Amino acid sequence: MDSPVQDKSVASGDTLDLRDPYPFFTARRREGGVFHGTVMDYSKTPESLRPADSYAALSWTAVNKALRNSKVFSTALYDSTIGVFMGPTILAMDGITHRAHRNLVSAAFKPQSLSVWEPDVVRPICESLIDEFIDEGRADLVKDFTFEFPTRVIAKLLGLPAEDLPFFRRAAVSIISYAGNVPRALEASKELKEYFLGHIEQRRSNPTDDIISDLVTAEIDGEKLSDRAIYSFLRLLLPAGLETTYRSSGNLLHLLLTHPEQFAAVEQNHDLLPQAIEEGLRYETPLTLVQRYVTEDTELEGVAIPQGAVLDLVLGAANRDENRWERPEEFDIHRTHIPHISFTAGAHTCLGLHLARMETRVAMEALLRRLTNITLLADGDPHIFGQPFRSPTSIPVTFDVR
Repeated sequence: MDSPVQDKSVASGDTLDLRDPYPFFTARRREGGVFHGTVMDYSKTPESLRPADSYAALSWTAVNKALRNSKVFSTALYDSTIGVFMGPTILAMDGITHRAHRNLVSAAFKPQSLSVWEPDVVRPICESLIDEFIDEGRADLVKDFTFEFPTRVIAKLLGLPAEDLPFFRRAAVSIISYAGNVPRALEASKELKEYFLGHIEQRRSNPTDDIISDLVTAEIDGEKLSDRAIYSFLRLLLPAGLETTYRSSGNLLHLLLTHPEQFAAVEQNHDLLPQAIEEGLRYETPLTLVQRYVTEDTELEGVAIPQGAVLDLVLGAANRDENRWERPEEFDIHRTHIPHISFTAGAHTCLGLHLARMETRVAMEALLRRLTNITLLADGDPHIFGQPFRSPTSIPVTFDVR
């Protein structure tokens, strides 16, 4: 139950505009890097999953400091939230246990793998999707492209049949949306457990060249991962692999199409894509916040935070901190690069950050190489929306074929 002293106004629709929460973030950040309250809307969340007391960190310094101190600002709270549906995963582990499991699963995302996945998996999938709509001269680049390609990529990397795409995509979305429908999320969790157990058994008897086989054969201190550890990680990997990449690539496309001069520069010089990707991640962070459990009485940016509180680390606000960037409220792919914090920092830095960047770059290269005169249609007012997950729900365009 929410604390009676908590500043609930920050979560109300009247204050936090889901289309553009950044003016609110900026105003509160300028009052102080940390405040007593939350930027989450818990109105549809069961009371059992709501924090008793919340604080929010919005400055770069506060967010970065908290992310790098996992002893005081722990991810263990995920065991009682998303962990209810995913099971025990590295998301909620700390210390030696976290390092051991992270080292094990990170082997599946080693640079050698990316160098193979780009030409053999990611590029063919992007090209195939473009083939499906190129003759129409128009497309919704969310429905037809940005939502599809990460789904197909992660399915291929896991070695899952293409015909199962609708099932595990629906299940992954149900789990990540647990606050709105707990029974459905629990059912999706059960379905994915049974589904993955079948694939785990197949890999044990007949290993193949995919991530599930890597997990089945991996060992920690001579011990193989349990079935539960494997299917819990896979339940995490599905939404993690889909959500961030589809949202960040959609955000970048929308930002470039609404900044024609910068889009033209990228069209003329594909070498600008890496810096465009980083600026897109900074300016429109696909996941605007993560949360931490405060393990002891502490202080952050001069604000006392008690043990047991939940701390919102607002990545989207930190990425627009005027004390770190000049003109932070402007989208500018030509700005001098300063590292953002969209993939978090410290021990829990996103495992798939290199894969996400590569996927987005390859997707953009494929579009720019095959399409020209890409024009965003104003009908329906396409825009970026949401908190804490942000992306456009539609990018309707017309185009010519090169």
